[in-house]
Amino acid sequence: MRLIADGTTAASRSVLMNELETDAGYAFELDRPLFLAVGDRVGFEDGNLVVTRASGERLRPAGSWSTRCRLGCRRPAATA
Repeated sequence: MRLIADGTTAASRSVLMNELETDAGYAFELDRPLFLAVGDRVGFEDGNLVVTRASGERLRPAGSWSTRCRLGCRRPAATA
């Protein structure tokens, strides 16, 4: 499922996710799977994933960034 992670677009259906991949070839891999309910919004703040529940509760699930060098291949993203 394609999610728009702009912090304002609500999820249109429930989904269990374990990573978010960007069009630029980066992926945010969650430490543990996360259930998104209808109405939850996904965004990034200072490079960290932020989920805003429909109730207004905000979660900051743990995870890390990686780059995709090809389908199925992952390597850690460089840190500055």
